[in-house]
Amino acid sequence: MAFRDFSRRSAASRSDRSAFGFGAGCALLGLVFGVMGCADPGAETGSGAPPESAADLVIWGGKIATVDDQQPEVEALAAKDGKIVALGARSEIEALVSDATEIVDLRGRLAIPGFVESHAHFLSIGDARIQLPLSTADSWAGIVGMVREAAAEAEPGEWIRGRGWHQDKWSDEPARVVNEFPTHDDLTAAAPDNPVLLTHASGHALLANAEAMRLAGIDADTPNPAGGDIVRDEQGKASGLFNETAQGLIHRARGGAEGAASESEALKMVKMAGDECRSKGVTSFHDAGSPFSDVDVLRKAADEGKLGTRLWVMVAGSNEELAANLADYKTANYGDHDVLAVGGIKRYMDGALGSRGAWLLAPYDDDPDTVGLQLSDLDDLRRTAELAREHGYQLATHAIGDRANREVLGIYAEAFEAGDGTPSKLRWRIEHAQHLDPEDIPRFAELGVIASMQTVHCTSDGPWVPERIGDERSEAGAYVWQKLRESGAALINGTDAPVEDVDPIANYHSAVTRLMKNGETFYPEQALGRLEALRSMTLDGAYGAFQEDVVGSLEVGKLADAVVLSKDILTVPAEEIRDARVDLTIMGGEVVYRRADGR
Repeated sequence: MAFRDFSRRSAASRSDRSAFGFGAGCALLGLVFGVMGCADPGAETGSGAPPESAADLVIWGGKIATVDDQQPEVEALAAKDGKIVALGARSEIEALVSDATEIVDLRGRLAIPGFVESHAHFLSIGDARIQLPLSTADSWAGIVGMVREAAAEAEPGEWIRGRGWHQDKWSDEPARVVNEFPTHDDLTAAAPDNPVLLTHASGHALLANAEAMRLAGIDADTPNPAGGDIVRDEQGKASGLFNETAQGLIHRARGGAEGAASESEALKMVKMAGDECRSKGVTSFHDAGSPFSDVDVLRKAADEGKLGTRLWVMVAGSNEELAANLADYKTANYGDHDVLAVGGIKRYMDGALGSRGAWLLAPYDDDPDTVGLQLSDLDDLRRTAELAREHGYQLATHAIGDRANREVLGIYAEAFEAGDGTPSKLRWRIEHAQHLDPEDIPRFAELGVIASMQTVHCTSDGPWVPERIGDERSEAGAYVWQKLRESGAALINGTDAPVEDVDPIANYHSAVTRLMKNGETFYPEQALGRLEALRSMTLDGAYGAFQEDVVGSLEVGKLADAVVLSKDILTVPAEEIRDARVDLTIMGGEVVYRRADGR
């Protein structure tokens, strides 16, 4: 499932650069980054290379970390027609420079391969930017205040949406809680005439006010849907919290299974998500579960040259929907610049630990009456595995709790034994793999299953994880990156945005420090080394989507995707890593982003 060349740099494609939202004018780029032909009188250039052999883009003047074991660091890189054509000493690359060559002078900075976001939700990133940013509020009172202000500006009946709240990160506790979660009362008082829908940071629960529940027809007799929970108070009334599949009751009241956006709204989300990714240095993106209707939107964006980043998409749907559509939607490369691939299937086995939806082998320490939620019937997932094998799709299953991971590994093993393919060639994945029983850790390598993890979740969730599952289980199997690596498992790394910021720098810092906001480290012996962490976010991520031959490292013949950072994250003191900024993002040899205040 490899992409073809992203940027066939004909004169027409160069003139159409703005249509992709890629980059700014030459004059501005020259002022900031020393682009040849714009404004960098100090850069040494050559003009003797004939046009047919001259590079389109050259990078030099600093440290280039390739993530290639054969040639880990070079002085200079040259790209032509969107691909890397030479790596080595500056004196060697100078022979490929002509007056038309763009030169990026690093001025001592670090250049690395473009980041590969291995698990996030593309349209949801854009959608989150048009909702109330609840993650910015550090208290319940702050969230209620945001809703009150929104209601004052909204028309009666207009939905008020927000995303990003997390009860364990507040400085205060709501006056009334059920199972440690707020009730709807404050939201109902703040917006009595508007339905309110506030999605948890994990995406696995939501809070609704009285008006939203009225529109959804929720009353004391409404049953829990399979795999979901309507949290109720001591009188049996809905408290306002809807867990896992129960969220659909509120979403459907808003319109559609997930309150589906119009095509124009969805295309706006695409643009916002693409802009966000490029500004963070993300050049490849694994979209972790989109319905076929969203894939249609992504195709349209690709047709119009507005996708903005390389997308590898996992489709989501029932087995009936998958059977009807998989053959038509599988795509190795799509669009004039081959920026879209569809090759995975996303399923859910359980929910999130924060909302006690992760499916555990033993009860939660802080709620002994529950072991979490099983979201998929095992036979249903077995059927999905059959469909994946039949149509040549990679299967990626969300599993956070140790019971969920064990069941998924078992179903994968059955599918591999029944099939005629080598498991390692199928590269099936478990998304998150956060909490494992020690007996199951070696099974990832034995089965050739990829552990698709999010290192930033460890430092974000770490302060309260032992409350949920206890110290012993936390140490033995929570975010055990080194244990998985040492067992021989493939480990790839993403952010799960918009659950977390789609910021590779923050994710990298979490990977190498495991430092939490409270100043403590979460079992630091499981931290990744700096090169290990970078590889998990570049070349290993590319491996997770069968794209390691075209992206993920800086090698001759691969696409010229690179990022220039303001600090050398491989060598600076750990406390300075978070200060690093993306100064420049390059895709297919094209400058697609530059930081306005970069030097």
